[in-house]
Amino acid sequence: MTRARQQQIILSETPWYHLVNRCVRRAFLAGVDHLSGQNYEHRKVWIEELMLKLASVFAVDIGGFAVMSNHYHLVIRVDQERALNWSDQEVLDRWTQLFNPPPRLQMYLSNPNTQDPYLLADIAELAEEYRARLHDLSWYMRVLNESIARLANKEDGVKGHFWEGRFKSQMLLDEQAILSVLAYVDLNPVRANMAEDLIHSDFTSIQRRLQSRMGVQPPTVDPIIQSKTFEQLTKGSQLFLERLLKLPKANLMAFDPTEHKPHSRPTIAFAEEDYFEFVDYLGRAVHPRKTGHIDLKRPKLMDQLNLNEELVDSMRAGTFLHSFGVAIGNPIDLTQHQHSHHQAFNKGNQVARKVFA
Repeated sequence: MTRARQQQIILSETPWYHLVNRCVRRAFLAGVDHLSGQNYEHRKVWIEELMLKLASVFAVDIGGFAVMSNHYHLVIRVDQERALNWSDQEVLDRWTQLFNPPPRLQMYLSNPNTQDPYLLADIAELAEEYRARLHDLSWYMRVLNESIARLANKEDGVKGHFWEGRFKSQMLLDEQAILSVLAYVDLNPVRANMAEDLIHSDFTSIQRRLQSRMGVQPPTVDPIIQSKTFEQLTKGSQLFLERLLKLPKANLMAFDPTEHKPHSRPTIAFAEEDYFEFVDYLGRAVHPRKTGHIDLKRPKLMDQLNLNEELVDSMRAGTFLHSFGVAIGNPIDLTQHQHSHHQAFNKGNQVARKVFA
């Protein structure tokens, strides 16, 4: 049975989430359609660029992503504390980077030194409403998905749903879950036989990280504003996209095994080199044609995180994420999650005992 979103995204339990969204009927609406031969690869660029641009406005940090032909994955950390520390003015500035202000906010912005107590009370109420939205995963995904759907439908000359339904989310309860899911997401093209190695795993976070190390600039979004598709959009949609495309792209979360400084952006608490080694190790198992197959030397993170070789089997079979329900974690954390939510059963317990020592 489908759970209410508030039961799947609980920031007091964890700020980390794995999100996935699929195209309607699982059609190849963002890749090459095998039946028609139509190429929609440019939409993968749209998704990658826009997800990073929106992250510069919302209080979310992107740890990993993979854009496939009919779906995409995101590993996101919600920084609620950052949003709560924003001033009301910063909240309003961020929101109006994307959306037209309502009349009362327009009045305030035209005269920010106003002493009208009723208007100031209204503005404070608006700021709190927008603050809540800016650290709400549902709002982030809503803006991202609606932006892509409008463009794609207009390009195809059709109406109706572009996405299959609401996005699916899984809570990542601990470091073992975070690193395992990050690796699973980064290995999607390799597992699907779309790439032979990590550097050629297009539209993934690990490719973006490796390109950054090599000084290679990733592709930029198509000139949407100059396209015929853009001209056919409504004025409101055009204005929104113009604002969105002017935004800077947020950086991916950095890896840092040391304690990060107070008030700095959150990091992934491992060394980047260790993560690359970890993903490469799993990738050799997932893609058996790759030279060397499974390296005899276990990567440091496998031992550091107490990960068993069953993780390799589940990665190869593509069953790792599907083996869990709304939460992923080691047996202890899954059991705690189960008890705190008064559940009789928690999907994933058996797999967690095999994968997480």
